[in-house]
Amino acid sequence: MESSLKLESGFDLSDLPKDLLAVLQQVASEVGITRIALVGGAVRDGLLHRAHLDPVRGLPDLDLVVEGSAVALAEALREHLGSDRLPHLLVHGAYGTVEIAVDGVLFDLATARQETYAAPGQNPHVIAGHLEEDLARRDFTVNAMALELPEATLLDPHGGWEALALRQLAFLHPGSVADDPTRVVRGARYAARLGFVLAPEALAQVRTTLAAWPWVWRLGDAPELAPPSLATRLRMELELLFEREPWEMALAHLHDWGAMVLLDEHLQADQHWRRRLRWAWRLGLPLLSALIAGAADPLAIAARLQLPQQQQKLLAESAELQILLASQEVAESWSTWSPAQWCKALEAHGWRPDAVALSVCLGVPMWQPLLRWWGRWRQVKSPVSAKTLIAQGWRPGPALGAELQRLRLEQLNKQVLGR
Repeated sequence: MESSLKLESGFDLSDLPKDLLAVLQQVASEVGITRIALVGGAVRDGLLHRAHLDPVRGLPDLDLVVEGSAVALAEALREHLGSDRLPHLLVHGAYGTVEIAVDGVLFDLATARQETYAAPGQNPHVIAGHLEEDLARRDFTVNAMALELPEATLLDPHGGWEALALRQLAFLHPGSVADDPTRVVRGARYAARLGFVLAPEALAQVRTTLAAWPWVWRLGDAPELAPPSLATRLRMELELLFEREPWEMALAHLHDWGAMVLLDEHLQADQHWRRRLRWAWRLGLPLLSALIAGAADPLAIAARLQLPQQQQKLLAESAELQILLASQEVAESWSTWSPAQWCKALEAHGWRPDAVALSVCLGVPMWQPLLRWWGRWRQVKSPVSAKTLIAQGWRPGPALGAELQRLRLEQLNKQVLGR
């Protein structure tokens, strides 16, 4: 339903820097911009608070869309306000957006645009457009509303107001998931944070699209050939999920919707992800790495998502450790190993402590001694320092290191076993 109405209660724009609205109008007119609107999450959350009594969730992202050049507007604003009031101005040229800070408040300025997808899952092709076209390219109807300034007139061409009342997330068109599957992860983020559910038509679209798999790249293909929305953009959405949202609830939504297949079919069937990620959270491990550690081929997913090299190395070392633990020699004798033997076995390979901790999260059969090594045993030091040994006649070198290690392990066994 289309609507254009002035909010009788008045939308609260008092948190905006003093005089900014007046300055925006003046400077916009000078650079030929006639329409400015506050869009996205700020409008959604403001309406939820004002009309539906939702709690205030902190300062929202402030996104302004203009019909015209956002870059020209930002530069003119800096000239008008000065660098003291507007010290930060960062241009993202590909999408015509600018990040600015006015009086310590961050804004994103964007040129209204249209988007088309050459193929499902690829990055969109962007051209300048009108405000209504910019709203039509968005993910959910509740995010496709705008407050046109300076009067704060609500623009709601896609029925976002009704969706807010129903607390539903509805896609804007039938090809939303095919064009950009990261919208499903975004939906899980919003659902967890706002207490929303997918509208029935949206849930049907998620499930039918995933079943049809409209993307040229398929699971098992070379990771480097995956389209951006199944690779780097998917990683960025998952990182935001873990950084900003009630992640356990968000992941539960993805599992319920059948959307974990975007990463791996094994993860969709995974019954142990909660235990693994709760342990990872307690042990301070990167949660995205802990999630994909339960996949059939974690290293392939890490390469596809282009995880940071340190996280890829973490997964690789954990995989090596699991191979060692599954070997016949270890599997048949580990239950009789002393703490010193565990230290020798784990430290001989130079694996990082986090790789051992990740194996604990995976619930390997011998996770208890691994956890003890991670938490206590590796911290034990030789009761005699290298300096003391050198004073006793030892020469610096491998023999000295071996003696320090022997004394350390002897001390460990005394502490743990009393011998």
